[in-house]
Amino acid sequence: MQDSDWILLDTETTGFASPIFVVELAAQRMQGWEPVGEPFRKLLNQNRVIPSEAARVHGYTKEILERDGESAQDVYSAFAEYAEGLPLVSYNVDYDLKQVLKPEWKRLGIDDIGTEGFCALRLAQRLLDPVPAGNCKLQTLRQYYRLPERGAHTALGDVMTVVDLLANVLRPIAESKGLGEWSSVLLHADEEWYPSRFTFGKFKGQPFQDARHKPDVHDWLVWLSKSNNARSVKVGRWYLAELAKAQVVAPDVVTQAAHSETSTGSGIVIYVHPDLARLRELVAMSRARLAELEAAYTSEKANVNAVQARLFKHLRPHFEKRDRLRLVVSYRKTFLDTLLRDGEEKADEVRQQYASAEESKRKEYEATEAAMLSKHEVTPEEAAEIRSLWKKLVKLFHPDRYANDPEQMETYTKLTRAINSAKDNSDVELLRQIANDPVAFVLRQGWKVIDFGDVDEVNQLSKLLTGLEAEILSIIEANDALKESADFELYRLIEQKPELFDEVVKRHAARVEAELAELHAQSEQLEAEIIELSGYDASEIG
Repeated sequence: MQDSDWILLDTETTGFASPIFVVELAAQRMQGWEPVGEPFRKLLNQNRVIPSEAARVHGYTKEILERDGESAQDVYSAFAEYAEGLPLVSYNVDYDLKQVLKPEWKRLGIDDIGTEGFCALRLAQRLLDPVPAGNCKLQTLRQYYRLPERGAHTALGDVMTVVDLLANVLRPIAESKGLGEWSSVLLHADEEWYPSRFTFGKFKGQPFQDARHKPDVHDWLVWLSKSNNARSVKVGRWYLAELAKAQVVAPDVVTQAAHSETSTGSGIVIYVHPDLARLRELVAMSRARLAELEAAYTSEKANVNAVQARLFKHLRPHFEKRDRLRLVVSYRKTFLDTLLRDGEEKADEVRQQYASAEESKRKEYEATEAAMLSKHEVTPEEAAEIRSLWKKLVKLFHPDRYANDPEQMETYTKLTRAINSAKDNSDVELLRQIANDPVAFVLRQGWKVIDFGDVDEVNQLSKLLTGLEAEILSIIEANDALKESADFELYRLIEQKPELFDEVVKRHAARVEAELAELHAQSEQLEAEIIELSGYDASEIG
């Protein structure tokens, strides 16, 4: 592998709708697992309008590309010189090479550049199986393995993240499996393979090895292998073939050295499961990672909410007028439709419904204001305390442990709901109460007390580890969604330039005032129609 040269690349595009145009191309020459020389990166100006959904992801607009981009012909000429005909690898070869670059080269009349290498995504999926991060999305793996942040959703940033992933995560696993040559890595990434946990069907999430001792799982695989669907047949036969290869070793046939210890001086041999120490270590690491992620998410979400609360406070009068007029217009339209279709008696019911809806809207604003009053930005001291609290709170996590006791499961569900509610509302005091003495908190609520102590059974620890990994994935995805939101972008802008807040308020207010003018005109027109058709006092609907 170390003597093999190849090119790692990535693209940013106009989206998934054909024809697809490249807006950024980045690459890094590799020698074995290591980057060699400077990376390649170019923006392409292809005189295309960039769909807003694509621009939100990578940040490139038509104006930016016209200013900083080069012609496609020039970019690909430079890339061909950089690539020197070497194999091309990407984190999704099927997309970057087969759906994007090759069709674009054909459209431009350019000969194919380089040859097809392996898919780094397929390699990661196989080497990491079962994937501890829950999935193999590049940014999820980056966060899970604490790789450097390189600029997500830019071609160059993603290329360098794959370089980090290869060096720090995939290479050690590959070498431990004897994948030392380019040809063996290529074959390993390309040969037929399916995840060890089912990704579909009624046994989704279960390891396929369960078919060894669960007849219903085995029967399902047999059914798949005899399906009328060629793809299902292929999958079913592959899993059955893997089961046939596996050697089942009786659980009690293990060496004493692998699973036992002798207590000092007593001569008594105490059984220790060979996986127990490793599972304890993995659970501790996962708990620490989850606590770190939860603390970071809680703090950033609180700060985003605090900015939204400030905006609500300044803009509430504008929003309240707008929503009231929206209600007026909607009910006046309904009143007229009902009057013409069902008569005055039914139309009169609409007036009564409007009064009730107006009162509900008023209460909704009061409730929102009450909720917003508690929102504030997290200080460094509070952020440090939140990190400390989450280290205690993640030790309470173990839903599977209570699965066979409905009363204990009910307590666990309520406790989890209370923790999540405290997190969502930035209620540090409630988090403090629960973390410092969960038993006392449960007793104060009148719930059935549950055991918060750790367990050491291998089966229970395995379930706990799986659950922790799922929670880690969930919080990573929630954090990604938060950071990709417009609210987070606004928070970061205001954090960097506090004076922007007043400008944002003015822009929002102006936008709402423009809508108010339109709504007011609509409401007056509808009022005139109501008076003309029925003689009713339209002010009763607004």
